[in-house]
Amino acid sequence: MRKLLEFQVRQAGLKNLVVLSNRAPYVLQGGDGEITATRAVSGLVSALEPVMTACGGTWIGWGGRIAEQSRVGKRLPVPLEQATYALREVILSREEYEQYYHGFANDCLWPLFHCFIEKAVFDHHNWQSYVRVNRIFTESALMEAAEDALVWVHDYHLTLVPGMLKNKGYGGKIAFFLHIPFPPREIYSALPWGGDILQGLLGCDLLAFHLPGYVENFLRVVERLLKAEVDYARGLIRWQNRNILVRALPIGIDYTKFEELARAEQTRRRAGQIRREVGARRLVLSVERLDYTKGIIEKLRGIGEFFSRYPEYRNKVAFLQVAVPSRTEVRSYAGLRSKVEEMVGNINGKFSSGWQVPVRYKFSALDPADLVAHYCAADVMLVTPLRDGLNLVAKEYVACRTGGDGALVLSPFAGAAEQLKGCILVNPYDRFELAEKIKKAVDMPEKEQKARMILLQRSVRQYDLQWWWRGVLAGLARGDAGTPPAKTSAGTRIAAGGFIAKQQPDG
Repeated sequence: MRKLLEFQVRQAGLKNLVVLSNRAPYVLQGGDGEITATRAVSGLVSALEPVMTACGGTWIGWGGRIAEQSRVGKRLPVPLEQATYALREVILSREEYEQYYHGFANDCLWPLFHCFIEKAVFDHHNWQSYVRVNRIFTESALMEAAEDALVWVHDYHLTLVPGMLKNKGYGGKIAFFLHIPFPPREIYSALPWGGDILQGLLGCDLLAFHLPGYVENFLRVVERLLKAEVDYARGLIRWQNRNILVRALPIGIDYTKFEELARAEQTRRRAGQIRREVGARRLVLSVERLDYTKGIIEKLRGIGEFFSRYPEYRNKVAFLQVAVPSRTEVRSYAGLRSKVEEMVGNINGKFSSGWQVPVRYKFSALDPADLVAHYCAADVMLVTPLRDGLNLVAKEYVACRTGGDGALVLSPFAGAAEQLKGCILVNPYDRFELAEKIKKAVDMPEKEQKARMILLQRSVRQYDLQWWWRGVLAGLARGDAGTPPAKTSAGTRIAAGGFIAKQQPDG
């Protein structure tokens, strides 16, 4: 992988990589003296660290340390035991942590971009803090990035950084990847600082989103709000005498890594232990952050409906809900946790038989090996967000089904649904449909499971992490010579540099 990535970097004319994300890949603790670094567990780290390990460079992010004043922090070689790249720390003040991170990024942009406009908080103090923190990240990038570098900025926390870098005179390549949806113009227009964020993003040479729909939303917003010249066919924006490429590049996973973990003897033993502990004939698994966008409340309503309609399954099917802690200090998230735990208790109180409970609930993160063991143990994976930029859990489950069996029940509101042919689509808002699709999944004959899994694994294997990385480099190497979008046989548009397979309706 390293040689392939190095070759691709040279093709793109790049000699150095600088990654920026809100969260650093390591959690840092300690004062200005001795610092301890613990690897962070997140989808972004899993996606990018193999690239950083292969190519080297610098990753800039907040490592969790709070100080009286925000500033550029330590520069550390990581991993500590055998360094392959550098970590440049950003330190936040308590006020900025509350206003920039919780206030603007997560109370304003997160709900707005997921189309939960009624939950968005528009606060000018939070916006000012967001601007200040983006400046600190920009200063950090300028300390690390040479003119032959690729500065790769990630996600909604740092939308102003590309424009700030250009305004500071940085002449190297800049790419930006948005890991969440980009909303339609009617939603985005509610953001009072929408123009500032668009101009920040247009500091890039390449802007990438998960889906063609997000690309189209962005192009329409830029054309309407900034009056920029937009070439929809080529995915190009002409802005301030520059061409900005806009691409659909859904992030992939390291398929081989998950497959190898799933085949390991220790993983198989742990998977067997999980099944024995659950004690049911069929195990249905859900793993997601505890967030209102993930549809956990709606899912539990569907599970309750399933047991109400089909009481004969009470001793045969068990559900395991893993809720990964998220923003635990925020009151609304604490309320969500209480509601979820109350609903789990109500379902178990109503549908338990003897000592067998139908829903097992775990409020904690799983380490990578244990997560894979859970994927291997589960007959059915239930992924039913109300809105999700993509969803890597669905792809990880598919990669871990080395026996070719298993069933994936997936919301059409997860971006991954456009890629994952072979899944069972379900409307998470309809508890009756959810109950029926759960029944279909747990009763699915092995022959149908294998036929569907062939389609699923083909897509996840083909559009993996290396494909995603190659798409970013190819977009930068091509300059403005992107090819016009084509038509697939199913009528799906292919954006230059990226591909999305059209999902057929589930029968």
